[in-house]
Amino acid sequence: MFRRVRNHGVSLAIGVLLLFNLLFTPNFATVGNLRLQLVQVVPIAIVALGMALVVATEGIDLSVGSVMAVAAAIIPLYLGYGPWLAVAVGLVAGAVVGALNGSLVAFCGVQPIIATLGVLVAGRAAALVLADGRLVEIFDPTLQTLGNGSVLGVPVTLVILAVLATLVVVTVRWSVVGRRLVAIGGNRAAARLAGLPVRRTLLTVYVLSGVLAALAGVLNTARLGASDPSFVGLLIELSAITAVVVGGTPLSGGRIRVIGTLLGALLMQLIAATVIQHDLPDSLARMIQAGIIVVAVYVQRDRGGA
Repeated sequence: MFRRVRNHGVSLAIGVLLLFNLLFTPNFATVGNLRLQLVQVVPIAIVALGMALVVATEGIDLSVGSVMAVAAAIIPLYLGYGPWLAVAVGLVAGAVVGALNGSLVAFCGVQPIIATLGVLVAGRAAALVLADGRLVEIFDPTLQTLGNGSVLGVPVTLVILAVLATLVVVTVRWSVVGRRLVAIGGNRAAARLAGLPVRRTLLTVYVLSGVLAALAGVLNTARLGASDPSFVGLLIELSAITAVVVGGTPLSGGRIRVIGTLLGALLMQLIAATVIQHDLPDSLARMIQAGIIVVAVYVQRDRGGA
């Protein structure tokens, strides 16, 4: 029984939350509300996918929220040159920040939590400087379509998430990079002795995390029609880490669960939505997330890194 709860706890939690909201939350079961919940989970899920790759190597990336803010701040600066160039520059900025994180971890030997914590603070400050500390409204048809458009009735952002999740699944299960990052997370010393390119793999993983976080920032900005670096991505690292851990990817590394990560992101969104719709303080959602992390880590304590 304990093993089943451990392996399917996130699904059970989602089921309980859905049942609670169906019974006690007015208008929860409407098509509009369910569509809104799925759209709002996209940034968390995209960031969590990158976080899962990092955690699988026994690392952590606390800078993802700041990367989102940097990407959001860059969009208005380059929008005059075309929306796609602005998006591309935002993604490149995410890759640069990810490369900085990866270099500190892989080549300088800095602990991931320390390296990415420093970038978290510096990145948010850089985003505020780029935006001059102001919220900037964005009126661009292409970005509006990217953030709020639909393809055959399915939101564009959900289509993007589905494509990204598929790519991550393929990478993890059938690519050399996927096998390497799991091996590195399981036993870095053994992976190095086996001749695996540990440093290059770590660098790649952090770059991917940075790019995915930047993409989440771009999509969030496009959906809201405004760039607000002081708010975009704020504390999303907590939600992403929680989604990864409750989804079955242990902080000890050596394993990655992509579908579980997506379910974990959905759980985080449902918790936030439930708190908001019942007029409870937002701090309560943060406390719940923190408690979930502690419980999930405790439950996984005997899994090991394999």
